[in-house]
Amino acid sequence: MEKVLSICLLVLISSVCEAQIYYVQDMSTIEIEALDREKTIVLLPGGILEEHGPYLPSFSDGYMNEALTLEIANSIIKRPNWNVLIFPIIPLGTGGANEIGRKYSFSGTYAIRRNTLRAIFMDLSFELGEQGFKKIFVIHMHGSANHNQAIDQAGKFFEDTYDGKMVNIWNLAFRYSPDLKNENEKKEDGLGVHGGMNETSILLHLKPETVKAEFKDAEPVTAYSSKGLVRKSEEKEWQGYLGSPRLSSSSFGEKYWKEWVNYIIEQVEDIINNKYEFSSPTFYEIELGNPAFHSFNKDAIKHEQKNEAIQNEWLEKKGYK
Repeated sequence: MEKVLSICLLVLISSVCEAQIYYVQDMSTIEIEALDREKTIVLLPGGILEEHGPYLPSFSDGYMNEALTLEIANSIIKRPNWNVLIFPIIPLGTGGANEIGRKYSFSGTYAIRRNTLRAIFMDLSFELGEQGFKKIFVIHMHGSANHNQAIDQAGKFFEDTYDGKMVNIWNLAFRYSPDLKNENEKKEDGLGVHGGMNETSILLHLKPETVKAEFKDAEPVTAYSSKGLVRKSEEKEWQGYLGSPRLSSSSFGEKYWKEWVNYIIEQVEDIINNKYEFSSPTFYEIELGNPAFHSFNKDAIKHEQKNEAIQNEWLEKKGYK
């Protein structure tokens, strides 16, 4: 019996060494233990459920993060004997775009508090650190300052506690936007930061079945500054998008996606090769210097604190605390 178990263990270890991309939900204890911690990259994909207006699904970020996770994984396994361990999508995040206009309840957004998000990623980093993993990439691209601050802080906890690296991919991705629009498209889309030409085109490329055909008739919601974005979002009839979805196409999305992904992968490769300089300000740090955005982010935290107080009062009343 002991000999049979030894043979089974060797077969499992051999199987792990031969394959290179693994999904943690499908693996046994023995298979996970057999992974070489020095040559295994953990990918934690996320995707906030967030309103994206009338034409895009609330899981738009998640679909893009799923696709990016596979792109990154396939680039990593080109290295001999390197493994990638992919976790299931975490469909939780904070800071829906509706907060820009102080609209804290908006169909399609199902956000959690900043502190909750931080606790989730700190807990996961704790488990991974205790099991000896050293290299983690969080693929939870979402342009909210509070959201990214939470992930950044969880990463710092992992680095300080386990002497490893937990990288927030958004801090790489936001630095580059492919310049593929013509002048008329730039003028009409403006700062199309949410559900505009770029995002709608990417979804038409990645998940066309999720995009409503009516996007072709969408009226532009154009702004050219942070203050302008806030003003547009504050309008009573704002539908939940910023930019011009009607300019979108699958072909534009494919070009944009490929160029953007290639840039991100180059940065990931530099990090793995210890060539990346982490001296540049993070997305959150840059947002702190933007008065218009910093203001609504502060108000969002106050709203979270109000909600937390309501929950805590109920817990105390029931004797659950």
